[in-house]
Amino acid sequence: MCGLCGVFGVVEHWTDGSVGSRADEQHRVTVGNRFLALYGLKLAEWSGRFILTSQTGGSAVVDHFGGLWPAAEHLAGRPCDPLDAAMIAAVENRAGRR
Repeated sequence: MCGLCGVFGVVEHWTDGSVGSRADEQHRVTVGNRFLALYGLKLAEWSGRFILTSQTGGSAVVDHFGGLWPAAEHLAGRPCDPLDAAMIAAVENRAGRR
């Protein structure tokens, strides 16, 4: 899904369709933080939106998960690819140590 949705007045992002409850939203934040921690970032839910923060005090308000990775790249100052095989392996390794 691209940013063109905003031009056509689409308010909801396609990633919002799976959110059914507060618990679902918190689960998304928890999973997101597993990946974002590798970049020194942290995600929190706030009033139906997301706040992304860096270790250096930078922050961004993200309306939906579609805007998460561009904001993460901006705050981290480097590319952030949640589908990168090495990144997925790192998250799986961290989960296995718990």
